[in-house]
Amino acid sequence: MDLGDCYRLLGLRSGASFAEIKASYRRLAQQYHPDINPDDNKAKDKFIALTEAYKLLLTVVLPEETAGHSSTSGGRDEAKATHRQKTPVATVTSQQPGKSKPPNLLEIEERLKWKTYEQLQRFLQERRFPQAIALAEALADRLSTDAEVRQWLAIAYQIWGRALISENQLLKARIYLKKALKTDPHNKSLWYEVQRDFQRLEQIF
Repeated sequence: MDLGDCYRLLGLRSGASFAEIKASYRRLAQQYHPDINPDDNKAKDKFIALTEAYKLLLTVVLPEETAGHSSTSGGRDEAKATHRQKTPVATVTSQQPGKSKPPNLLEIEERLKWKTYEQLQRFLQERRFPQAIALAEALADRLSTDAEVRQWLAIAYQIWGRALISENQLLKARIYLKKALKTDPHNKSLWYEVQRDFQRLEQIF
Protein backbone atom coordinates (compact mmCIF):
# COMPACT_ATOMS: atom_id res chain seq x y z
CA MET A 1 0.00 0.00 0.00
CA ASP A 2 1.57 3.31 -1.07
CA LEU A 3 0.55 6.78 0.07
CA GLY A 4 -1.77 7.24 -2.90
CA ASP A 5 -3.63 4.06 -1.93
CA CYS A 6 -3.92 5.33 1.65
CA TYR A 7 -5.55 8.58 0.56
CA ARG A 8 -7.91 6.76 -1.82
CA LEU A 9 -8.88 4.22 0.84
CA LEU A 10 -9.88 7.05 3.15
CA GLY A 11 -11.78 8.77 0.34
CA LEU A 12 -9.38 11.70 0.20
CA ARG A 13 -7.32 13.50 -2.38
CA SER A 14 -3.52 13.30 -2.15
CA GLY A 15 -2.20 15.98 0.16
CA ALA A 16 -5.27 16.16 2.41
CA SER A 17 -4.72 17.89 5.73
CA PHE A 18 -4.32 16.11 9.06
CA ALA A 19 -7.79 17.29 10.13
CA GLU A 20 -9.34 15.83 6.97
CA ILE A 21 -7.50 12.52 7.40
CA LYS A 22 -8.57 12.23 11.02
CA ALA A 23 -12.21 13.09 10.30
CA SER A 24 -12.46 10.65 7.38
CA TYR A 25 -10.84 7.83 9.36
CA ARG A 26 -13.19 8.30 12.33
CA ARG A 27 -16.24 8.27 10.06
CA LEU A 28 -15.19 5.17 8.10
CA ALA A 29 -13.80 3.32 11.13
CA GLN A 30 -17.14 3.73 12.87
CA GLN A 31 -18.93 2.44 9.78
CA TYR A 32 -16.76 -0.68 9.40
CA HIS A 33 -15.88 -1.37 13.04
CA PRO A 34 -16.06 -5.11 13.93
CA ASP A 35 -18.27 -4.36 16.94
CA ILE A 36 -20.87 -2.90 14.60
CA ASN A 37 -20.39 -5.66 11.98
CA PRO A 38 -19.61 -8.72 14.14
CA ASP A 39 -20.22 -11.36 11.43
CA ASP A 40 -18.96 -9.43 8.41
CA ASN A 41 -15.42 -10.45 7.43
CA LYS A 42 -15.34 -7.94 4.59
CA ALA A 43 -16.10 -5.13 7.01
CA LYS A 44 -13.38 -6.41 9.33
CA ASP A 45 -10.82 -6.46 6.49
CA LYS A 46 -11.91 -2.98 5.45
CA PHE A 47 -11.47 -1.73 9.02
CA ILE A 48 -7.97 -3.20 9.22
CA ALA A 49 -7.00 -1.65 5.88
CA LEU A 50 -8.39 1.74 6.95
CA THR A 51 -6.40 1.61 10.17
CA GLU A 52 -3.18 0.70 8.36
CA ALA A 53 -3.72 3.54 5.86
CA TYR A 54 -4.45 6.00 8.67
CA LYS A 55 -1.32 5.02 10.63
CA LEU A 56 0.87 5.29 7.54
CA LEU A 57 -0.46 8.73 6.65
CA LEU A 58 0.09 9.96 10.21
CA THR A 59 3.79 9.12 9.99
CA VAL A 60 4.09 11.56 7.10
CA VAL A 61 1.42 14.18 7.72
CA LEU A 62 1.22 14.51 11.51
CA PRO A 63 4.69 15.98 12.17
CA GLU A 64 4.09 18.69 9.58
CA GLU A 65 0.69 19.62 10.95
CA THR A 66 1.62 19.79 14.63
CA ALA A 67 5.04 21.41 14.43
CA GLY A 68 4.82 24.90 15.82
CA HIS A 69 1.17 24.45 16.90
CA SER A 70 -0.42 23.57 20.21
CA SER A 71 -2.51 20.44 20.54
CA THR A 72 -5.62 22.58 20.86
CA SER A 73 -5.26 24.33 17.50
CA GLY A 74 -8.45 24.38 15.49
CA GLY A 75 -9.07 22.99 12.04
CA ARG A 76 -8.57 26.41 10.42
CA ASP A 77 -5.07 26.73 11.90
CA GLU A 78 -4.26 23.19 10.82
CA ALA A 79 -5.36 23.93 7.27
CA LYS A 80 -3.10 27.00 7.19
CA ALA A 81 -0.20 24.93 8.50
CA THR A 82 -0.83 22.35 5.79
CA HIS A 83 -0.67 25.02 3.09
CA ARG A 84 2.65 26.31 4.38
CA GLN A 85 4.21 22.85 4.71
CA LYS A 86 3.29 21.81 1.18
CA THR A 87 5.87 24.18 -0.31
CA PRO A 88 8.08 21.97 -2.54
CA VAL A 89 11.53 21.31 -1.16
CA ALA A 90 13.11 22.65 -4.34
CA THR A 91 11.75 26.11 -3.66
CA VAL A 92 13.19 25.99 -0.17
CA THR A 93 16.67 24.81 -1.10
CA SER A 94 17.17 26.92 -4.24
CA GLN A 95 17.64 30.18 -2.42
CA GLN A 96 20.00 32.96 -3.37
CA PRO A 97 23.59 32.73 -2.08
CA GLY A 98 23.98 34.04 1.44
CA LYS A 99 20.41 33.20 2.46
CA SER A 100 19.61 30.26 4.71
CA LYS A 101 16.37 28.49 5.54
CA PRO A 102 14.21 30.03 8.25
CA PRO A 103 14.97 28.36 11.63
CA ASN A 104 11.40 27.10 12.03
CA LEU A 105 11.48 25.39 8.63
CA LEU A 106 14.80 23.72 9.40
CA GLU A 107 13.41 22.47 12.69
CA ILE A 108 10.26 21.10 11.05
CA GLU A 109 12.23 19.27 8.35
CA GLU A 110 14.66 17.81 10.90
CA ARG A 111 11.83 16.65 13.15
CA LEU A 112 10.00 15.10 10.20
CA LYS A 113 13.18 13.41 9.00
CA TRP A 114 14.03 11.65 12.24
CA LYS A 115 10.48 10.78 13.19
CA THR A 116 10.11 9.15 9.77
CA TYR A 117 13.44 7.35 10.19
CA GLU A 118 12.23 5.78 13.45
CA GLN A 119 9.03 4.61 11.77
CA LEU A 120 11.01 3.30 8.79
CA GLN A 121 13.15 1.19 11.11
CA ARG A 122 10.04 -0.27 12.75
CA PHE A 123 8.52 -1.17 9.38
CA LEU A 124 11.74 -2.87 8.26
CA GLN A 125 12.09 -4.81 11.51
CA GLU A 126 8.48 -5.97 11.20
CA ARG A 127 9.12 -6.89 7.52
CA ARG A 128 6.39 -4.50 6.39
CA PHE A 129 8.36 -3.68 3.28
CA PRO A 130 5.69 -1.98 1.12
CA GLN A 131 4.94 0.45 3.96
CA ALA A 132 8.66 1.04 4.52
CA ILE A 133 9.22 1.83 0.85
CA ALA A 134 6.21 4.16 0.66
CA LEU A 135 7.40 6.01 3.75
CA ALA A 136 11.01 6.34 2.55
CA GLU A 137 9.90 7.48 -0.92
CA ALA A 138 7.64 10.15 0.55
CA LEU A 139 10.48 11.47 2.69
CA ALA A 140 12.90 11.43 -0.25
CA ASP A 141 10.40 13.39 -2.35
CA ARG A 142 10.14 16.03 0.35
CA LEU A 143 13.87 16.19 1.23
CA SER A 144 15.16 15.53 -2.27
CA THR A 145 18.63 17.01 -1.65
CA ASP A 146 19.31 15.13 1.58
CA ALA A 147 22.00 12.51 0.92
CA GLU A 148 21.22 10.68 4.16
CA VAL A 149 17.56 10.26 3.21
CA ARG A 150 18.57 8.93 -0.22
CA GLN A 151 20.78 6.40 1.53
CA TRP A 152 17.88 5.26 3.73
CA LEU A 153 15.67 4.80 0.68
CA ALA A 154 18.37 2.86 -1.18
CA ILE A 155 18.90 0.55 1.80
CA ALA A 156 15.15 -0.02 2.09
CA TYR A 157 15.07 -1.00 -1.61
CA GLN A 158 18.00 -3.37 -1.09
CA ILE A 159 16.51 -5.01 2.01
CA TRP A 160 13.22 -5.62 0.23
CA GLY A 161 15.04 -6.91 -2.84
CA ARG A 162 16.86 -9.43 -0.66
CA ALA A 163 13.59 -10.48 0.98
CA LEU A 164 12.00 -10.96 -2.45
CA ILE A 165 14.84 -13.31 -3.42
CA SER A 166 14.02 -15.44 -0.38
CA GLU A 167 10.37 -15.45 -1.49
CA ASN A 168 11.46 -16.52 -5.01
CA GLN A 169 10.04 -13.34 -6.56
CA LEU A 170 13.18 -12.98 -8.64
CA LEU A 171 12.11 -10.46 -11.29
CA LYS A 172 10.68 -8.12 -8.69
CA ALA A 173 13.81 -8.57 -6.58
CA ARG A 174 15.99 -7.52 -9.50
CA ILE A 175 13.92 -4.36 -9.99
CA TYR A 176 14.35 -3.24 -6.39
CA LEU A 177 18.04 -4.08 -6.28
CA LYS A 178 18.56 -1.93 -9.37
CA LYS A 179 16.55 0.84 -7.72
CA ALA A 180 18.87 0.66 -4.73
CA LEU A 181 21.95 1.22 -6.90
CA LYS A 182 20.30 4.01 -8.87
CA THR A 183 19.14 5.81 -5.72
CA ASP A 184 22.56 5.87 -4.03
CA PRO A 185 25.11 5.06 -6.76
CA HIS A 186 28.19 6.24 -4.83
CA ASN A 187 27.63 4.12 -1.74
CA LYS A 188 30.40 1.51 -1.99
CA SER A 189 29.12 -0.58 0.92
CA LEU A 190 25.65 -0.75 -0.61
CA TRP A 191 27.12 -1.57 -4.03
CA TYR A 192 29.01 -4.51 -2.53
CA GLU A 193 25.90 -5.87 -0.80
CA VAL A 194 23.76 -5.52 -3.91
CA GLN A 195 26.38 -7.31 -6.03
CA ARG A 196 26.21 -10.23 -3.59
CA ASP A 197 22.43 -10.27 -3.97
CA PHE A 198 22.76 -10.28 -7.76
CA GLN A 199 25.10 -13.27 -7.48
CA ARG A 200 22.41 -15.11 -5.50
CA LEU A 201 19.94 -14.29 -8.25
CA GLU A 202 22.25 -15.65 -10.92
CA GLN A 203 22.71 -18.89 -9.01
CA ILE A 204 18.95 -19.36 -8.70
CA PHE A 205 18.32 -18.58 -12.37
